Amino acid sequence: MLNELELTGRARTHVVQRDDLGAALHPEVVEPFLALREAAAREGIGLEICSGFRDFEAQCRIWNLKYRGERPCYDAHGNVRDYAALGAELIDAILAWSALPGASRHHWGCDIDVIDRAALPPDYRVRLLPDEAEPGGVFHRMHLWLDENAARCGFFRPYRGYRGGVYPEPWHLSYAAVAVPAMALLREELIATAIRASDMHGADAVLQRLPEIFRSHVVNVADPEPAAHFAAT
Repeated sequence: MLNELELTGRARTHVVQRDDLGAALHPEVVEPFLALREAAAREGIGLEICSGFRDFEAQCRIWNLKYRGERPCYDAHGNVRDYAALGAELIDAILAWSALPGASRHHWGCDIDVIDRAALPPDYRVRLLPDEAEPGGVFHRMHLWLDENAARCGFFRPYRGYRGGVYPEPWHLSYAAVAVPAMALLREELIATAIRASDMHGADAVLQRLPEIFRSHVVNVADPEPAAHFAAT
């Protein structure tokens, strides 16, 4: 069970650094991911974590860069939005692709973004945008394989399909046995406490809208497939 600091990314006492995986993960996630990676390798897929545990400060840096216009915001199709034209939409534009600091599932160590290293052309820069997962995209074959196999190792996609909050992220996998209890423990007041103690840009505006954001972008995720529940227990 994660404590309040672990839930909001302000501690890393619940993760282990795995240099062989290039990420820090919750200990319960390591073996299931290794099993998933091994199964993928048998199909010629080089399953690799490009983002694992991310603490509050790292998530806050991403947020602040986007808030200042130093990192792009994207529309639902992965097209760069005009920062100058966002105005009052800025917070929503950020939330569409980036979690609120203190509310990121990556804080828990059980959520990962994955790519297929074996499919990468020379000098390719991974972007984690929709066209990479679509037919003809560099990771399309990996995502088809994950459709059939991720749940067998206890993983699911919390951002599959559009639910009116975060845009679909097929590359984002979550380990059900850790993620489901963590989500049940996360509360608005914990997120608010973390934000108030930070240098997050736009904090006052976010805190005013936090109940709405919590409903639309934090708990508004897909449930694990039954197979993922079964494999994770």
